[in-house]
Formats: sequence, C-alpha cells, structure tokens
Amino acid sequence: MTDVTIIENADDTHIADWLAERLSAVMASREGPVTITVPGGSTPFPIMERLLQRDLDWTRLVVWPGDDRIVSEEHPASNTGKLRALFEPAGAEVVTLTEMEAVPHFDLAWLGMGADGHIASLFPNIDPRVDEPRAILRLTPDPLPPEAPFDRISLTLPSLLASDAIVFVMRGADKREIFDSALAGKHDLPVARLLSAAKQPVTCFA
Repeated sequence: MTDVTIIENADDTHIADWLAERLSAVMASREGPVTITVPGGSTPFPIMERLLQRDLDWTRLVVWPGDDRIVSEEHPASNTGKLRALFEPAGAEVVTLTEMEAVPHFDLAWLGMGADGHIASLFPNIDPRVDEPRAILRLTPDPLPPEAPFDRISLTLPSLLASDAIVFVMRGADKREIFDSALAGKHDLPVARLLSAAKQPVTCFA
C-alpha cells in the first residue's frame, strides 16, 4: 500500500482548490484530454460547483461517473444526469457508463465511501476483487439503500486502481473510523481492498 495523506477539516472550497491545482498541473504537463472519475451522492456536487468556477480549460476534461443507478439520465437519482447538467455547460465531456465502454487510465480517481466501506457501487455483498477481469459491472446492492433502491453499474477495483492518483472525500466520524481501520488492515471491506492494492498517491479529505 502506498502512503496516504489525510487532510482534516477541509471545507468544500479547500477541496475544490486542491482539485483545481491537480487538474491544472496535469493540463500543463501535456496536450490532449484529461480524464477523471468522480463519485455521486450528496457530498461531491457542491465541491464540483466550486471547482467549475476555477479558470481551467474545461473542454479538455473527460468525466466518468465512478458508478450510477440504473435509471434514465432524466431521473433525479441519476449521477450521470447531474454531472451533465454541471460539466457540459462548461465544455467538459461526460461519459455514460455501459458495460461496453473501454475504460481509460484515469489522471485522477475521486472516490467517496459509504459507512459500510463500499466505494463506487462496490458493496461488500458483491465481494469486489482487485483481480476482477471486468472493467465495469452491473450489480444489485444488498441491502438496497432505501434512499436509492436501484440496481447499479460501477467501475471495478482494477479500473479505479488504473489511475495516477486517488482522492477520497468523506464526512463523519463513522466513515473516518472505517477508513482508518482499513489503513490499519483491520478489515477486508471494499475500501480496504483498494487501499491495500494502491501504488499511487492517495489523499483523503476527512
């Protein structure tokens, strides 16, 4: 496992600044598209709104949802629909996750984490593995979250690990405890499996 940097008590603006600096450095280092994967849920979107206020060439950005609910993009539960509404007016491209997509190497994988240790839609019940041959999979969470009772589509652990850097953003003492326990090797939840296999820098805003 790589070294992990934990940044505590960062607000949305601080996190947006960090992301903007990271993307700016990648854009300055080469020509062509910059590709990231981002999480859904309630925490990331206010950060994304602040990020998009920064002066970057958004036309070079390609955004992949790390996962999504299997609903139409017009549905309020669709991560992809929300991402399109935010990023496409700025000129960025937003990819629709399908099992046929060829997943790229990401310049940055931005992740959240659930209180059960899941990342993207890789819940403990599906036994996600770092040697999973599929890049994208469809699945049914068990139990189904009552706030989003839908089947899912998700990048797999190998797809998330195919990135130059990983950043977590999480809120709450319960999630921080799960994350710290994962770093200490005290459980085998999905987040622990990803962290144990990570070779790239990992930053956690907690």
